[in-house]
Amino acid sequence: MNEPTVEKTETILDVEGMTCANCAIGVENQLKKLGADEIKVNFALGEASFIAPNSISADEIAKGITQIGYKSRIREHDIDEKQGLSSIEKKFWFSLIFTLPLITHMFLPHDSFIQNPILQAFLAFPVFILGVFHFGKSGLSSLRTGAPNMDVLIFIGSASAFFYSSWGAYTFYGTPLTHDFLFFETSASIVSLVLLGNLLEHRSITKTTSAIKDLSAMQVKTAMRFNSNGEPEEITYNAIQIGDLLLVNTGDVIPIDGIIMEGNGTIDESMVSGESIPLNKEKGDKVVGSTILTDGNIIVKAEAIGRNTVLSKIIDLVKNAQQDKPEIQRLGDRISAIFVPIVLGISLTTFLLSKFGFDLSTQQSMLQAIAVLVISCPCAMGLATPTAVMVGIGRAAKKGILIKGGSTLEELAKTKTIIFDKTGTLTTGKFTIKSLNVIDGNEQEIIDVLFNIEGRSAHPIAKSIVENLKEKAKAIALSDIEEVKGIGLSATDEMGNNWKVGSYRMASELTDDKLHEVYILKNHKLVATLDIEDEIKPIAKEMIAELTHQGIEIILLSGDKQSKCDDLAQTLNIQTIFAEQLPEEKLAKVQEYSSKGNTVMVGDGVNDAPALARANVGISFGDATDVSINTAQVVLLGTNGIDKLTEALHLSRLTFKTIKQNLFWAFFYNVLAIPVAAFGFLSPIIATATMGLSDIVVIGNSILLKVKK
Repeated sequence: MNEPTVEKTETILDVEGMTCANCAIGVENQLKKLGADEIKVNFALGEASFIAPNSISADEIAKGITQIGYKSRIREHDIDEKQGLSSIEKKFWFSLIFTLPLITHMFLPHDSFIQNPILQAFLAFPVFILGVFHFGKSGLSSLRTGAPNMDVLIFIGSASAFFYSSWGAYTFYGTPLTHDFLFFETSASIVSLVLLGNLLEHRSITKTTSAIKDLSAMQVKTAMRFNSNGEPEEITYNAIQIGDLLLVNTGDVIPIDGIIMEGNGTIDESMVSGESIPLNKEKGDKVVGSTILTDGNIIVKAEAIGRNTVLSKIIDLVKNAQQDKPEIQRLGDRISAIFVPIVLGISLTTFLLSKFGFDLSTQQSMLQAIAVLVISCPCAMGLATPTAVMVGIGRAAKKGILIKGGSTLEELAKTKTIIFDKTGTLTTGKFTIKSLNVIDGNEQEIIDVLFNIEGRSAHPIAKSIVENLKEKAKAIALSDIEEVKGIGLSATDEMGNNWKVGSYRMASELTDDKLHEVYILKNHKLVATLDIEDEIKPIAKEMIAELTHQGIEIILLSGDKQSKCDDLAQTLNIQTIFAEQLPEEKLAKVQEYSSKGNTVMVGDGVNDAPALARANVGISFGDATDVSINTAQVVLLGTNGIDKLTEALHLSRLTFKTIKQNLFWAFFYNVLAIPVAAFGFLSPIIATATMGLSDIVVIGNSILLKVKK
């Protein structure tokens, strides 16, 4: 007798403390040791998913992750609400409380109470210990991989300053020489400044979770299901089963993916297809969950629920796209990978040569070796990126360009390809009349009838037609006005003529031409057709021309019809077009171009969310959907945000150039100062003073970014 198979469910852990890819590898390895299957670890989202084996429970696996240093708990909802300050925020504010009093000692007289070595050591010690646990773990992980990162330098700089100060305070306590050896504020400042940079990056990453949360919020909470007596009753979304019959009325959100069993209506599917015009659907047509029934009444049979719905798949696409995005390797880290071992080697060599080569005292040899470490303190390097980023982001914000995180600036500066969605991005989303094609009859009469009959409809196309014709048409009397759901309207004029205005289905028996949006019939004879088009944003053509002039490849990627995309591309002079694309197809195209070079995706709809997440940089607009705003790394504000795209690219290049200049001066300072310190010509106190000068140079260059052209 076969045992019944039990479907194993996926468990998602919220894992706190993962700050890099190395952390994610450590969590993944621990999950493998515990026997978990189908493991996915995402340090950006702070989560790990797996299938627990029969031999161990999910709770025990969560405890196993906590044991290796990462606070872990099972997620009970799709997106847990996290109250209060995050871990990195707590660490930053904790360090700042102790660091600020330490910094004041540089501006107060020698007899001030803050100059007391014991008090300074007391203030610096908590910050130093925090730095050991926060940066030491990351630095150790990078050393294990053979590529030392910035955290190694941060730890060495903070530790050398702290221990040197502790040694000086102990050795010369009570003497005037004591103050020449106190650099506790340097130790604490390094930790606090870099934590500030980490905090800014953390706030950028949390937008990812917001995007997924917004997607989840689109799912309805309840639905109307027909019970065994054939009466509709309200049930929760989780109670819906495959095969259930659900009632959906005008204005309702369709609960699940399914097929229409009865009725017809107009459905806005822009969140999935990007199609700018609501679609008319009837019995036998498929519908997608979380789309909106703008007009009509339908009964839908549930065909896909839970993780198998289109919306759930979009959420997974967003998650996977962000997980697959390669980690940006900062310039400072690349320099540090070479710089760290060289500094350690020079420091050790300085001590050995001073002691055994030049026969100096142990104390003097130690002083020169420690001076090398102090002079190599990465304070200027630590300031190089965050100061430029803060100024660059601030300047952009004043221009209505919201940039989420410093890494976005770097990626944006390297842009090779820009992929544009169509509706709401290059077009306004409003419709204009492209042409009225009169086949038979009087054009003015047709305009008058069209204006008056469409004025009785709430359909988006009808409203646009009325708006476009209000200056040309005049009011006429119509009677027997009747709406045929999903098809169009019919009416009778004062002369007794019967008029019909609607979709191709209304004229299907009279013509095989399906290429028009609206058909007008008089006394059952086709007398005119109407073509409409999306209104192009005023600045779009000039912007595309400017980007093309800069050598950037421009691509149109849309879920809209091929003919509409071709017309728009011809107007804007875009050579590469991909039309009628579903979300997963958009994602595949973005992934393809991203593999060739830095790719920017510009979009505004829910269906663009996976592509926005997968691109090197996703760009959306302030009036776009919440999902696209939170998924994108750049948000352009204003009524016509697209005109700020070229400015965003320009500012990103300026900022990235400033970062490289800052890193050069910070590194150049070390290259010159380390040999001077190694030969004993630079005491630690002078080294610290000159180190402050390098900080001023870096900060000053960043401030100049406010006015750079």
